[in-house]
Amino acid sequence: MKNISGNIIGLKADQIRRLENLYRRRIPGEYLITPDLARDIVHLSFEMGRQVGVLVNRSGKVVCVIAGDAQKIVIPDLPDYRTLPGRLKGLRCIHTHLKNEPLTQDDLTDLSLLRLDMMAAMTMTDNGGLREVHAAHLLPKGTAETPCRILAPLGPDQLDTGCLSAIQALEDELAGMQALYKGKPGQERAILVSVSTAPRQAAEDSLAELRELAVSGGIHVVDSVLQRQKPDSRFLMGSGKLQELNLMALRGGITLLIFDQELNPSQIRSLTDQVELKVIDRSQLILDIFAQRAQTREGKLQVELAQLKYLLPRLVTKNTAMSRLTGGIGGRGPGETKLEINRRRVRERIKRLEKSLEDVVKQRRQQKARRSKKALPVISIIGYTNAGKSTLLNTLTQSSVLAENRLFATLDPASRRLRFPRETEVIITDTVGFIRDLPKDLMVAFRATLEELHSADLLLHVVDISNPRHAEQIASVERILSELELDQIRMIRVLNKKDLVEAEEIPVLAKLLDGIAVCAGDRASLLPLIDRMEAEILEICTLADSGFWTGAEKFSDMPGETDTETRYS
Repeated sequence: MKNISGNIIGLKADQIRRLENLYRRRIPGEYLITPDLARDIVHLSFEMGRQVGVLVNRSGKVVCVIAGDAQKIVIPDLPDYRTLPGRLKGLRCIHTHLKNEPLTQDDLTDLSLLRLDMMAAMTMTDNGGLREVHAAHLLPKGTAETPCRILAPLGPDQLDTGCLSAIQALEDELAGMQALYKGKPGQERAILVSVSTAPRQAAEDSLAELRELAVSGGIHVVDSVLQRQKPDSRFLMGSGKLQELNLMALRGGITLLIFDQELNPSQIRSLTDQVELKVIDRSQLILDIFAQRAQTREGKLQVELAQLKYLLPRLVTKNTAMSRLTGGIGGRGPGETKLEINRRRVRERIKRLEKSLEDVVKQRRQQKARRSKKALPVISIIGYTNAGKSTLLNTLTQSSVLAENRLFATLDPASRRLRFPRETEVIITDTVGFIRDLPKDLMVAFRATLEELHSADLLLHVVDISNPRHAEQIASVERILSELELDQIRMIRVLNKKDLVEAEEIPVLAKLLDGIAVCAGDRASLLPLIDRMEAEILEICTLADSGFWTGAEKFSDMPGETDTETRYS
């Protein structure tokens, strides 16, 4: 016999047996609930002085019996009934109310957030008989104010409502609405969410950047929601807005919610308990994009380390092996042991990855030592992601590094050799792009890559001046440089994409930002930049009196660099 969900403490053995016997009952498809079963549940609830509920699937089988208290029942998690995009849960909840009240707001909230087929409440007479059944279902085209349709109260002889056909009609309508949204089959469909007290323009800009990140990660963005209020410590947003989100997700076949703000472990648990969707935040999205882009062994190690460090504090009880057990009563024993095993394995893997990355750091130091013997100056290209760094490297050195118009298109650093007109040779490197609120775990994991910037003699800060947010992007990059203690290295601002800016604005921006305007894909537009780069390098050589090597010696033995020479004359 299946177990009773909820609180059975204090119940008599006969009452528990009668609750268990409810699992044997079946409900025909045309009935919301049969009159006999409704009377038996109401009578048992009246006798116990507690609410009693059943969850019924579309075959008419009772899959869960719930014993509550005088005020409520708690619907448990049922892993076998996961909600698919654009579909209802496949379960209807029918429970008792001890007082003569209709469906409560809590009932309607559960109906909405859990995407139940229907929610019904049975009221009782003074002597424990069945009075009425109040029922409601979701409206596919409902609004935040009216997400549900509450049916007229049903008497004991009015329960043959054509329940199954009504539910099927609802799902057919949902499927028709979902077909209106475009997207590739199997592609994640997301709603972007931001809850902030920042000025509206700043919040909208941040949400726009989150959209670019999502698209770069291969996600189809269906809609976005901006709520300007102080973030709630539990759900980040209000319960009403959460219901609205869930309805939007149901109508649009949404599989994913992406929050612009970083979620702490308890917020992720609370949200996933309320809505049966995948929930991630900005940091997790960036980590996922990096995981997609990593090609070299070093890049893969760095990304995996960052992901595990992000995961460790969030590796709590939201685990399929443990269902929804929590610590304390019901959470000890094998469940707790399984959780600790998972945590220990993550910690052990983190240690192995850190050891591997230490070896990478040693290799880089050896490369740096060999480079120092050849006395080659190093120019590093930095900048906000998708500013045009890889395109600039390709044009300067006639290379073919991957360059695409999307955020974080390239992840692994690339180095090439460049010879200036005065026979001065340098190594020019392309680095991973920066972004606002770069996850700290990612910064730590990419320490080996970012340390390469410390060996740079000159930085080229590429700025996309066609982006209306270029001032904020410059501030974000230079703040990260300051945190990495790189702000003492000489830097040239390269104002890229001048072809996308009005001609009269270019000299104004060049003066305001103290930079050189170029079009990274146009070789001719780079000549002023090349002259400035060579002048800076020669001045650095003179000041340091380091006798930089300017011959034609190959250095193809240096890992990460090519023996292809690009000469400007």
